[in-house]
Amino acid sequence: MGRDSTREKIITAGSRLLADGGREAVSTRAVCAASGVQSPTLYRLFGDKNGLLDAIAAHVFESYLADKAALPETGDPVDDLRRGWDLHVGFGVANPACYSLIYGTDRPGAESPAARRAAAELAKRIRRIAEAGRLRVGEEHAAHLVHAAGCGMTFTLISLPESERDPALSRAARESAIAAVTTDGPGTADTGPTGLAVALRALAPQLTALTGAERALLAEWMDRLAAAGR
Repeated sequence: MGRDSTREKIITAGSRLLADGGREAVSTRAVCAASGVQSPTLYRLFGDKNGLLDAIAAHVFESYLADKAALPETGDPVDDLRRGWDLHVGFGVANPACYSLIYGTDRPGAESPAARRAAAELAKRIRRIAEAGRLRVGEEHAAHLVHAAGCGMTFTLISLPESERDPALSRAARESAIAAVTTDGPGTADTGPTGLAVALRALAPQLTALTGAERALLAEWMDRLAAAGR
């Protein structure tokens, strides 16, 4: 059996264990038994248990990431952010064990590859809002706030009995987070110093009339203005 097929066999077995019994069920011994692979092979392919868990999470998360990346962009980047939120929460509620594995990390300061990819998709949506002049705060601040609110809402829904999972909770949290970082609607760009600074910061990489050093300096200035306006 080739390296790739062996790796896939181990990940598939681990994914089943995760879905059936949660993170605690995904021991290296259990994965080896379920996949019919010896532990030295597992460690050679994944390095350690954390590497195995990251690979399993990425495997299960792949369909969600593909769906999120495929969401068509509309003329309203804030509404696009809403649809991304709903997709995120829906995935977490449908796949609680995988979601907890990705976002409930016990490694402070460490981020799984799946979480990094999801964060990159969120950052792209936040960047479009900034480019439209509709972001109240800096891009990084906005992304952290939306991410924290979305994760918190998802974990809350996961913790509730299915009969008590009111969709209105997610909608309310979504709109609160969006209101905290964006202006009210299309055509209502924030023309104050903070809004202008955030918009110009987002557009800085496209200002090819400036040198790279000048664009970097402009970005630094706009970041400072946006931070001062919070």
